[in-house]
Amino acid sequence: MSLSRLSICLALALAAPAGRTAEDAAAPSSPPPTTEVSAEDIRAFVSVFRAIQEAYVEPVDGKRLMQSAIRGMLNELDPHSAYLEPEQMQQWDEDISGLYGGLGVEVIFMNGALRVIAAIDDSPAQRAGIRAGDVITAINGVAVDAHDFDSADRLRGNPGSRVTVTIDRDGEANPLEIKLVREEIRAQSVRARWLDSGYVVIRLSQFQESTPQELRDRWRKLTSGKPVYGVVLDLRNNPGGVLAAAVEVTDSFLESGQIVSTRGRIPDGDLSFDAKPGDLTQGAPMVVLIDQGSASAAEIVAGALQDHRRAIVVGYPSFGKGSVQNLLPLESGAAVKLTTARYYTPNKRSIQAHGIDPDLLLGDVQLAPADRSAALIETEASLAGHLEAELAPTDATDRDPELDSDYALSQAMAALKALAFQKRAPTE
Repeated sequence: MSLSRLSICLALALAAPAGRTAEDAAAPSSPPPTTEVSAEDIRAFVSVFRAIQEAYVEPVDGKRLMQSAIRGMLNELDPHSAYLEPEQMQQWDEDISGLYGGLGVEVIFMNGALRVIAAIDDSPAQRAGIRAGDVITAINGVAVDAHDFDSADRLRGNPGSRVTVTIDRDGEANPLEIKLVREEIRAQSVRARWLDSGYVVIRLSQFQESTPQELRDRWRKLTSGKPVYGVVLDLRNNPGGVLAAAVEVTDSFLESGQIVSTRGRIPDGDLSFDAKPGDLTQGAPMVVLIDQGSASAAEIVAGALQDHRRAIVVGYPSFGKGSVQNLLPLESGAAVKLTTARYYTPNKRSIQAHGIDPDLLLGDVQLAPADRSAALIETEASLAGHLEAELAPTDATDRDPELDSDYALSQAMAALKALAFQKRAPTE
């Protein structure tokens, strides 16, 4: 079953709903809610509206006041239901389509800094020399607020508009000021590379409408004619996105079985999605890497692959967003994003406010490469005058140096190799 943009979507949300407390559970149950609104309630609303307009210390615009009332209603429901202005609708369209005006740079807030993950090929950012690991400290002279995740949106803008970014880079004594011109960018939600000989890592940054096709294209281009012994699916800091994309991505790794089901009050809220035959990896062992930033659609993928024992989940408990949102357009061009259902993994687990528990839970201790080297005992290679090793020729898919700096990825790789060792025939 396919879903249109205006059907069910999983919101890109980063706020967890509060759970019920013991006091809530012990409190007397309230009467069931009624769908009726009395004339008295309507009169009370109108009276308050007029009182604010007439008596508030400063004049209040009536339209603004009504929009605030709408937002208040939605805010009372849950953190993911919201009123979207036409401008916010445009942002929503950009997020799910992956097409926007900007610099073509993938960034993430990490350790109180806006850090560059990668620059898209042939983008303004790449042509200007912006690199992975750069820290963006200011945009157009305004410092990046580490507590305001929306500040990164200032990198976006109309194609043709100019922007100056200030960058801190390792090895540079002074900040770099780089002037760029925004262009129309097609965001890349999928990155794939060889992690070691025979082992692939697929990084999904979010779930856009184009993500499933991106995944298939990149997989075929990367693995054409080469053996694949195992796959790491990296969903860390993936906030979610379009439900249909999550379903299709999961289907790429399953031959059969349910992927996810949803249950709600409206007829369109009760849905079930099943996998079709055809595993992109032809059954290669898999590890899914998650953390506290893995939410909604990312949790659907991890939960389905975990329930079907298709993959081992490694990392940290995920975010725990188990609700589904419908986007309901209004005549004004605005829209209401409304929570309409909960979703469930194939084993009927609801991960709402709990998350996906990893099969392999990682600790917090991480040794830097220098610390790891110092901790090693003396070896043959450390002895003066030792014979040099005779190494077999290697190819371009040899071990990725990121394994030395990314603790979670290195642990995922260790688990994957253990799986692959069990699966591969002794003659290989």
